Amino acid sequence: MLNGLLNLLFPQACPVCRKPSSEHSIAPICAECWRTIRPYRSPACRRCGAPLVSDAAATCGDCLRDEPSFERAVNFGLYEGALRDAINLLKYRGIRRLSGPLSGMMLRMEFPDVDAVVPVPLHEKRLRQREFNQSALLAASIARHIGATLETGCLVKIRDTPPQVGLRSRERIKNIKGAFDIRRADRIRGGRILLIDDVVTTGATVRECSRVLKKAGARAIHVAALAHGVRD
Repeated sequence: MLNGLLNLLFPQACPVCRKPSSEHSIAPICAECWRTIRPYRSPACRRCGAPLVSDAAATCGDCLRDEPSFERAVNFGLYEGALRDAINLLKYRGIRRLSGPLSGMMLRMEFPDVDAVVPVPLHEKRLRQREFNQSALLAASIARHIGATLETGCLVKIRDTPPQVGLRSRERIKNIKGAFDIRRADRIRGGRILLIDDVVTTGATVRECSRVLKKAGARAIHVAALAHGVRD
């Protein structure tokens, strides 16, 4: 009844197929398109989670050349189709209710035992503009379900960097270098950390965040993201 009333008052067309959306919790994406979102099951780097062309090699070239500070990174799916649209609706259109079903997808992945869940932070200027951090919404739900502490103030972004979208791998690394810092290191020192991001592409951001967390004394860092983007 609630869905019917909301659809009557606020009819929406699915951005994927343009058909009417009938489920308010995932609107404007329709239920049919939502069901097309699938976890990524093909070969992936066992360290950073990047998709691989075959399972002949277990580790990607980037991780072999430059070992990340995190133990392992996992991603639910690929940044394409309905999953990409859902992330963008949450991130850029401010449809916060999508954080619930999207974090539910992430909870289908296996997480190690951790002490704290830390979202990749936004710079305060970007946070004021957007009014929320999509990674923090996902992290809050995950922390609640796995019984870990949510830490939103220890890892901070101190430099307002240009968006990573459109930059090549080396440009992303340079862009994000030195952009993060730690406040209240005592909250993560010696702890096992689950770092949450919405989309990982080259991994430059989560690598830099992990480096800063490890330098501040974190014992182990694991990374989880909703989606993995296509690398240049």
